[in-house]
Amino acid sequence: MDFMTLLKAVILGIVEGLTEFAPVSSTGHMIIVDDMWLQSQEFLGKYAANTFKIVIQLGSILAVVFVFRNRFIDLLGLNKETRGQGGRLRLTHVIIGLLPAGLLGVLFEDYIDEHLFSTETVLIGLVVGAFLMIAADLIGGRKRKVETVDQITYGQALSVGLIQCLSLWPGFSRSGSTISGGVLLGMSHRAAADFTFIMAVPIMFGASFLSLLKNWQYFTIEAMPFFVIGFISAFVFALISIKFFLKLINRVKLIPFAIYRIVLAAVIYFFFL
Repeated sequence: MDFMTLLKAVILGIVEGLTEFAPVSSTGHMIIVDDMWLQSQEFLGKYAANTFKIVIQLGSILAVVFVFRNRFIDLLGLNKETRGQGGRLRLTHVIIGLLPAGLLGVLFEDYIDEHLFSTETVLIGLVVGAFLMIAADLIGGRKRKVETVDQITYGQALSVGLIQCLSLWPGFSRSGSTISGGVLLGMSHRAAADFTFIMAVPIMFGASFLSLLKNWQYFTIEAMPFFVIGFISAFVFALISIKFFLKLINRVKLIPFAIYRIVLAAVIYFFFL
């Protein structure tokens, strides 16, 4: 595998790492960078290219686990100092938040894969999701009550989970929909972002693991360097992106990201369609 091919793995890993957890839609960016420019399908094949995208997504998930490692230790009951304490986020909150999108994803996976993964549907998701984010900033700030993730109630966790179902539409963005939902429910942007990232780990890991089991045959000796470099690249840049985003989100909020999404959709439409 030559240098230019491996460089493409680095670029795709960077795109995945920087966009997976920002509310800008990693799917939309992959369409521009890969499907319309690098075209990894040409040298990997269609199914191996899709498997590669799952691999680099796992790199991003690992970055979240690293950033929130102490929180996950608490959730699993492995921290003796916080075990049994009230007023903290519990694993039950996470499970409740995951159920709606998890169930719908299982029921409609084939339909979504067949009918919603197109450039046109992604553009719709980018724009409609952007308006949801703008509405969250304009409306949610008026009823802000939850400052930290430990103050989230079970009812709020379920409501955020229901809003997360919107992210099953490609281009809507998982973080964009859930952070917006949390802010509309009265959470601070940081509390909503923390809950979003924590919920992302089990649902993304589960979906990725199942996909990898179905596509294990594409882990060939020839493709492995491409996969490994993409994974490392996604992990490193997701780590940078998450830490930067969490410091930024309470200051800039969601509207700047919403404007960027609308501009991105316009660029895709006018220059690539």
